[in-house]
Amino acid sequence: MNRGNARHGDARRLQIVVLGAGYAGLMAALRLAPHHDVTLVDPSDRFTERVRLHELAAAGTDVTRPLSGFLAGTSVTHSAARAVGIDTAARAVRTDDGRTLPYDRLVYALGSRTGTEGGVLGAGDRAYTVETGAELRKRLLDGPGSVAVVGGGLTGIELAGEIAESAPGWRVRLLTAGEVGTGLSEKGRAHVRAGLGGLGVRVEEGRRVAGADDVDADVVVWAAAMTANSALAASAGLALDPTGRIRVDDALRSVSHPEISVAGDAAAAGSPLAGPLRMGCATALPTGSHVASVLLAEARGEAPRPLGFRYIIQCLSLGRRDGLIQFVRADDSPRERTLTGRAAAFAKERVVRQTVANLRLAANRPSLVPLLPAMS
Repeated sequence: MNRGNARHGDARRLQIVVLGAGYAGLMAALRLAPHHDVTLVDPSDRFTERVRLHELAAAGTDVTRPLSGFLAGTSVTHSAARAVGIDTAARAVRTDDGRTLPYDRLVYALGSRTGTEGGVLGAGDRAYTVETGAELRKRLLDGPGSVAVVGGGLTGIELAGEIAESAPGWRVRLLTAGEVGTGLSEKGRAHVRAGLGGLGVRVEEGRRVAGADDVDADVVVWAAAMTANSALAASAGLALDPTGRIRVDDALRSVSHPEISVAGDAAAAGSPLAGPLRMGCATALPTGSHVASVLLAEARGEAPRPLGFRYIIQCLSLGRRDGLIQFVRADDSPRERTLTGRAAAFAKERVVRQTVANLRLAANRPSLVPLLPAMS
């Protein structure tokens, strides 16, 4: 077909390439599929539930699902390759298998990774990140010793708790430069400290370390920071903010290349209610959905609405039998209200399952996704 000439209803049918099959990219691709020709570029044939990676590291839980289970019955074409270049002038993506994929619109949703620049992991083979959970699991099965989790955010808290519960022979510490759970209320932090203490985790606050070599432990798990996977965008000339995320307007279009939309952790996105968005699944799904809404509106010749996201809760697990639901204001600042214990663990599990349910809804009834409160 001639690129962009076919029609669906009153809208031009576009060729859209989506980079990344995580929460944001998969959501965008599924919502766009009924209206446009969508190619989803990702080297893996499986979708990874990143919010469960701590379960993989601690207990060996399979946290992946076949992409085919989401894409079956849709018109999305999965290109099992890695994008290695973006030619913005020609509007084409080059992949590592030698192909060139032309696009009318590009969705950049390559997410983030644990920030390990500057050699923070140090020398040797005792340092891991949440992304190397399978290797960490194998190491934990080799025998007991000492584990130090570096980073007192939600990821570090969940890793420390899961490891302590699933690998009881290991002595676990959680090291953080500031307070543990800085985004939580005092009540929430108190529950985290108590919950980790009950699992045998020693929390060391005010402990700043430059890298894994500064930590006396048999195993070091680095969870101190996240960084956007924006190198491909930078090499293509897209404007980045000082943190390395891609600068976007209120419709999540690149400010330097508006034919490229950005969803998920790679976007320096914000909304009037929430302010600057933090990285995470809580923002990846809504921004992926919003990018789809913007592209659908533009194809109809309509002005897109700005992102209207707001926060509702933060949720984390403390092992499998305890957790914390921290109610927050629209801008993610904590309220005093919390839910703890088994009820919180159950609620956290329901939230995690709902992320997959939302993606399945996008595959089967994509028009209903914008009606969900979390996607508005």
